[in-house]
Amino acid sequence: MAPGHVAYGLRAQYGLLVDPETVAAWERGRARPDEQELTALAGVLWCSPAELIATASTLREHRMARGLSAEELARLVGVAAHAYQRMEDEGRWRGTERQTAALAEVLGLGPRALITATGGDERLAELLRDAATTRWQAYVKPAVKMLPLPKRKLESALQRLHTDYHARMAATSSWGASGATGDEGRAYLDDITGHFWAAVGS
Repeated sequence: MAPGHVAYGLRAQYGLLVDPETVAAWERGRARPDEQELTALAGVLWCSPAELIATASTLREHRMARGLSAEELARLVGVAAHAYQRMEDEGRWRGTERQTAALAEVLGLGPRALITATGGDERLAELLRDAATTRWQAYVKPAVKMLPLPKRKLESALQRLHTDYHARMAATSSWGASGATGDEGRAYLDDITGHFWAAVGS
């Protein structure tokens, strides 16, 4: 179907006034359809919204790929609809540990995808850097709240990050070490999330 045919289908079947140039911009990735437009586009193209989303990364994209309204998802995870909508709009999840686990289950998200979808990549990296450089035990509870992983697994991963980081720092600051003190430790912290996912096996 040419963009003009799709635009006609959107107008005729769904009453949406979308011009062919907009359809072409969607195809090229220069613009994104809103929720109503995406649902209608899927109808015109005889497919599901999930098939039109290359790689879902945000909460909204994951929700739409599952064909859920914001109200339905909010009810399924136990959050007030207006509170969920605000979190989705801001791209920052603030649910409880139980709600986070429910969100991951309903949307079928693994730990890594969940962290990205809930806008937690930077918060997780900061938490992991703090756990590696200070007392890791203090960061178990915040990590459990962010990630639906067993507490023992998180404890083991945080302890390993802490041990590995301090081993690198000790090696570069020993008497026989070269002049690059701290470089290994800084490099380790730069990829702290990579080391964490390796430690939890995800």
